[in-house]
Amino acid sequence: MEYEEIIFEKKDKIARITINRPQRYNACNLRAVHELIDAFDQCWDNKIGVVVFSGLGEKAFCTGGDQSTREVGGYTGEHMLPLEVGWQRVTHLIRTLPKPVIARVNGYAIGGGNVWHVNCDLSIAAEHAQFGQAGPRVGSFDPGYGTGDLMRAVGMKRAKEIWYLCRRYTAQQALQMGLVNAVVPYKKLDEEINQWCQELLEKSPTALKMLKYAFLAETDGVTGITQLGVGGLSMYYGTEEAVEGKNAFIEKRKPNFNQFREE
Repeated sequence: MEYEEIIFEKKDKIARITINRPQRYNACNLRAVHELIDAFDQCWDNKIGVVVFSGLGEKAFCTGGDQSTREVGGYTGEHMLPLEVGWQRVTHLIRTLPKPVIARVNGYAIGGGNVWHVNCDLSIAAEHAQFGQAGPRVGSFDPGYGTGDLMRAVGMKRAKEIWYLCRRYTAQQALQMGLVNAVVPYKKLDEEINQWCQELLEKSPTALKMLKYAFLAETDGVTGITQLGVGGLSMYYGTEEAVEGKNAFIEKRKPNFNQFREE
C-alpha cells in the first residue's frame, strides 16, 4: 500500500508509525485509519521487536477523528469503515500486537489520540504535551477500551473527571496520575524513546509477548484468555512433541508421546 496520511518505517528491529497530518493536528480521516490498520498489521513481522507510534511535527500526537469529515452516521470519505472495524480496529491492533508499542507523545493527545496513547503499552511524553478527552464536548464517547484502560491507569474517579469535564492536563500532571511513563524535553524525546526501545530489544521477545497477553487475560475476559492461550499454542507448535502428533496422524500410526516424559 502507498501511504498518503502516515509514514511507516522499519529499521534495526524497530517499526515507527507516524500520523502525517500535522495541518490537522494529526486528526485522522478514514484514509489515515485505513493506513494505520495496514501498518500495524505489518508489525506482526518477527523482524520487528518494538513499535513506536507518533504524530508528525511538534504540535500533536493525535487529536482524534477529523471532525471536518464527520456527518450524520459517522465519518465519511475514502475507505468507508464503520467505527467498530475502523477506528476500533487500530485500537485492537495496538493492544493485541505481541510486542511492545510505545506512544511517542510529541504534543496534543486529545480525544481519540488520548485513547490511543493510553492503549499503547508505554507512553513517553514531551514536556509541552497536553492530554484530555473531548467526546462530550463534540457529541462523541468511547464506551470500551478508551474508558476501561483509562480507568485502570488513573483510577475510576480521575477517569470520570477526564471524560466528563473534558479538561486539558499537562505532561507533568499526566505523569503524576500515571497516564504516562516519562516526561522529557522535546529535544530529548527521540533520545529517550530510543533508549527505551533498546532496553526492550535486549529482553526475551517470547517473554514480552506472553506478558502482554497475560495483561490482556486479566482485563479482557475470554478474549484475553484466548490471546494468552493461542500465544502458548504458537510456542507449543515449535516443539518436537507437537510435531510428533502431526507426523503420527499423517503416517497413520499411534503417536509416541511417552518419549517426552521422564523415565
